[in-house]
Amino acid sequence: MLTPLLLLWPLSLALTWFVAQGIASKPYDRALEFTLQALTQFVVYKDNRPQFNLTTQARDLLRADDTDQVFYQVTDRNGRLVSGDAEFPAPPIEDSTEPGNVLLRDDVLRSEDVRVAYTWVPRGPGRDELVLMQVAETRGKRSKLATEIIKGVMVPQFIILPLAVLLVWMALVRGIRPLSDLEQRIRARKPDDLSPIEDRHVPQEVAPLVSSINDLLDRLKTSLSTQRRFLADAAHQLKTPLAGLRMQAEMAQQAAPGEDIHRSLQQIAKSSMRATHTVNQLLALARAETTGRTLPSSQIDLADIVTEVIEDSVPRALDKRIDLGYEGPDHVPTECFMHGNPTLLRELVRNLVDNAINYTPAGGVVTVRVLVDRYSGVQVLQVEDNGPGIPEEERGLVLEPFYRALGTNVDGSGLGLAIVHEIAQQHGASLQMEDTHPGKVPRGLRVSVRFGGQQLQE
Repeated sequence: MLTPLLLLWPLSLALTWFVAQGIASKPYDRALEFTLQALTQFVVYKDNRPQFNLTTQARDLLRADDTDQVFYQVTDRNGRLVSGDAEFPAPPIEDSTEPGNVLLRDDVLRSEDVRVAYTWVPRGPGRDELVLMQVAETRGKRSKLATEIIKGVMVPQFIILPLAVLLVWMALVRGIRPLSDLEQRIRARKPDDLSPIEDRHVPQEVAPLVSSINDLLDRLKTSLSTQRRFLADAAHQLKTPLAGLRMQAEMAQQAAPGEDIHRSLQQIAKSSMRATHTVNQLLALARAETTGRTLPSSQIDLADIVTEVIEDSVPRALDKRIDLGYEGPDHVPTECFMHGNPTLLRELVRNLVDNAINYTPAGGVVTVRVLVDRYSGVQVLQVEDNGPGIPEEERGLVLEPFYRALGTNVDGSGLGLAIVHEIAQQHGASLQMEDTHPGKVPRGLRVSVRFGGQQLQE
């Protein structure tokens, strides 16, 4: 900040010098014009030839200046010298020759800078004869006056500028000190310290930045806490099937050659399937949480995705003798296509259908619906079953990873609805759970995901 100030100071002095030259020239230019007008009175004609009869008193007045020299020249229209200094430079050709106009210019005479006033003097009314009268004056008085003006401006600047630089420097040091303290506090933090930054002594201009950083730290702290909890829960969930695998393998190894190890192999297969399912669910949840904002999004036909997932799920439904049905259009109208990520939406539908099949008893019914409002563009995905359902007080808890409703006696990882909830949030959709058959046993469960035409959230 100080460097531009110091660079502007010489520029200010140069500008002041040019302004001072103009101010100093004005009064002396008027005096020079007056002298020129006075000298034109001494131009006379004799025998039709111009003459310049300068009186002794007028000549003495021209020489009376102790600072500057005054020169004059009179020439006829053809440039022949009538009187005065023969070395006088001629005026520019493009200048006006209209009689009576007084013009000024800067020039050099006898190696000295001079200010020249000149005009064309007519012989009289109705006559074409003209003579050129020029008067030149050295620039001594002008330079002295300009120097005095410059001194009057520069001396205060020499006094004020260092003081201004000092005050600006002190203000900068005082203003930057809180930022330096803030920098030191941040540098001294441990890598795992995500506590908010104290903003009591932070300048008002930086307070919004500190507030934004604190908000970021809070979100980062929440994210890390969620990840730690997720890893701990994942380790706990994987420990049980892996321990079962190890135990069944040891039992199979210890069995005598003639003993039936078929049951141990079945348990090993069951434990491995459970572990595989848990790992797949963990990967799906991680993908939903971390890549939903980076995967490409596009216009999506929700009905097309739903029917595709149902076709893939038919074999599992047949194994449990479950009536898996679909109610809705084969394709959503083009104007009602939603904007989202097809991979994540397919994962959402698959988890809802898998949950319904898992918790529906053999011989039950699972129905998947797609409802479309062509006027508002709202689309609703419904998956309902006639399983045990979820008590109302637990419906918020089942959206957390690894939470499983009690009393279901169904193997699972507790991640399905957590995945659905995460993907729905990223697509600006709302999720609602209600009983399929209120007041009856089993009550069943209907999960509705309402897409309001929102785009994939950034």
